[in-house]
Amino acid sequence: MHALGVWVAQYLLWLMVAGFAAVWAFGEQRRGKITLGASAIFGLVLALVFMLIASHVHHDPRPFVDNPNIKPWFAHSPDNGFPSDHSIAAGLIAALVTWRHRLGGLVFCAAAAAIAWARVAAHVHHLQDVLAGLLLGGVAAAIAVAIVSAFLTRRITSSAAPAHNEPPQH
Repeated sequence: MHALGVWVAQYLLWLMVAGFAAVWAFGEQRRGKITLGASAIFGLVLALVFMLIASHVHHDPRPFVDNPNIKPWFAHSPDNGFPSDHSIAAGLIAALVTWRHRLGGLVFCAAAAAIAWARVAAHVHHLQDVLAGLLLGGVAAAIAVAIVSAFLTRRITSSAAPAHNEPPQH
């Protein structure tokens, strides 16, 4: 159980990244690739901004820093644990995949929850760190999707409208 928890806490996120790339490459048509890719890039930037702001607003020492009797399952720096960057990334990926592929998104949501749980079980985060990370990742995805969708809809609508200098067709 310990080895599985360590693997989930440290490496499942990379499997999520690979899964996201597979969804993008094989699960989307051209327009979907553009929408999902742009949302991912914009969402990642937002998630990083949210992470920086949150870490400056709230400081939460890691469990093994709070209590020296607690030993983390793997080596980790004693920096601020709030919010969990692994959880932010997992939340972002899970939300983006769920937005495009509901059923497949459930698998990504389960993986994100597993990562959050494993980081707490491994004593490198408190529950508030991972919950805040999942929430911030999801919010970053929602904002990115809304902005990218609005931009693409406006762009398609404006390119479909006839130009003002074209004569009317009879």
